[in-house]
Formats: sequence, C-alpha cells, structure tokens
Amino acid sequence: QLQLVESGGGLVQPGGSLRLSCAASGFTLSIGWFRQAPGKEREGVSCITSSGGSTDFADSVKGRFTVSRDNAKNTIYLQMNNLKPEDTAVYYCAATTRRFGCTPVLAWYDYWGQGTQVTVSS
Repeated sequence: QLQLVESGGGLVQPGGSLRLSCAASGFTLSIGWFRQAPGKEREGVSCITSSGGSTDFADSVKGRFTVSRDNAKNTIYLQMNNLKPEDTAVYYCAATTRRFGCTPVLAWYDYWGQGTQVTVSS
C-alpha cells in the first residue's frame, strides 16, 4: 500500500513563501508535484527521484521553487518562494514507479494525494 498526504497549504501574500509537505508511506518512489486551479487542467510543477539525486521544474516556477526529500521521515517537501497570484491552486503530490529520472508529466504518475490549497492574494 502507498499513501500520500499533502499538508502546508494556506493563504500567503504575493512575494511570500510556503513549504508544502508530502508524507509518503509504503514505498520509496519518485515524487511529482502538480497543481490545479479552478477551471484549469492539472499541470506539472516539479519532481524528485527516489534518492533525491535528480529534480526537475516547470518553467513557470524555475528559480522560485525547490524540491527535496527526507527519506528517513518519508517526507517530500516543496519550498515555494516569491509566490505569485498565478500560483494559486490545489497542489498535489504523486508517486511514479518509473525508475529512471523524473519529469512532472501527469501520465507518469500512479498514486495521488488529496491535495492542499495554496492561495496567493493581497
């Protein structure tokens, strides 16, 4: 069994920061971060391999977001800095059984968390 639980979302002003957590139990797999705003399709944000040795980011967040993991705690983090209103969305973590590298592409991911709301507004 694999369970993913996101936390850390909330309301933040533009330019602020949030750190999202993804508690992952069952297996150590590559993890992707995705987001979905109302009326929009879910889009990839970032990913990290099972070892933490490789990461990737969407162009829209590159330079602002970082992803890391602590496998001893079974937790994956998404640090979001310099947040913009267009970052407002429900953020999801997801796991993939693909074994080489990672990419934040929806079709690659098999297991999903419930999501956590991030709202960036004044």
